[in-house]
Amino acid sequence: GIAALALACAAAAQQKSEEEMFKLMKIVKLGELKLEMTEAQLKQVLPAQPARAREQLWGADGQYHQKWTYAQRGLRLSMVSEKKGAAKTLESIECSARCTLKSTRGVGIGSPLADVQKAYAAEFNKEESKLPGIFVAGTIYGGLIFNFKAGTVSVMYLGAAAE
Repeated sequence: GIAALALACAAAAQQKSEEEMFKLMKIVKLGELKLEMTEAQLKQVLPAQPARAREQLWGADGQYHQKWTYAQRGLRLSMVSEKKGAAKTLESIECSARCTLKSTRGVGIGSPLADVQKAYAAEFNKEESKLPGIFVAGTIYGGLIFNFKAGTVSVMYLGAAAE
């Protein structure tokens, strides 16, 4: 009766919060970049040619993964497709030192921890964060992760950091 109902409600609440956590990953943009963009959409935003690593088939998801590096821009993209050599979609974005992109909420490389905490307070994942070094907005299974050096953002990562 009541115990089962309470459990069902707790499970539904847990489900909702996880959905909320994942939602962040789908709505965040870094500059004009957004996860699940196609290669064609990417080329319009990033006309430069990336250095492309070899495609790798991952057993975990049965898809082909490839890293695209834009060294001058401090940008590394993870691209994915179902078939080898097929057009890919954007799976994750990593910004470091030279990257000038800002998140939807105005945070970027060099932003102080306080700005990140204010911008992403609602999505802050206390369990997965390791402050002052790592701030996780959403979840490591799909979110926006900030690494800090000397109190400012050194790396921004959008996507799933864990399988």
